[in-house]
Amino acid sequence: MIDQLLKDADKRMKKAVEVLKGEFAGLRTGRASTVLVEDIKVDYYGSVMTIKQIAQISVPEANQIVIQPWDVSVVPNVEKAIRESDLGVQPQRDGNIIRVILPPLTEERRKELVKKAGKLAEQARIAIRNVRHEIMKELDKLKKEGGYSEDDIKRAKDELQKITDKYVKEVDNLLSRKEEEILTI
Repeated sequence: MIDQLLKDADKRMKKAVEVLKGEFAGLRTGRASTVLVEDIKVDYYGSVMTIKQIAQISVPEANQIVIQPWDVSVVPNVEKAIRESDLGVQPQRDGNIIRVILPPLTEERRKELVKKAGKLAEQARIAIRNVRHEIMKELDKLKKEGGYSEDDIKRAKDELQKITDKYVKEVDNLLSRKEEEILTI
């Protein structure tokens, strides 16, 4: 039972780090990436879909993203969704395709992105600590129910703390790399 709890904690903490990686991929740096626009939500015939579900996305140049919807009638909706997103860019319509030109980041915008990255990292740390807290409660419950010695529970808690520290350190490393990436001109 204890081993299962620790495996569950490891899996859930790893998931929090994976979510953070996905969030960081969507943060704009100096170069274009399909990740910047692929998860933007678009109204598509009454339902909400992401751009990657309704269009082909490519990066022909370092500062440009090209979006080509499979259904031409949705082009205005995609354009509107990009304009209203927090990317801070104006899409340009070129027939049936949409071009997103990414201007160079200003010093102020870079600082905003670093703050946002810090907030995302803190959310990941909180998620990791919440998992630790839940598993600690489960271990305390096992101790009260009996069947496990105090030493077993103590070892499990120590192991849980090591797992937590490992993932918090990984979050910190991801954050420092992302900050460096954002601030590099």
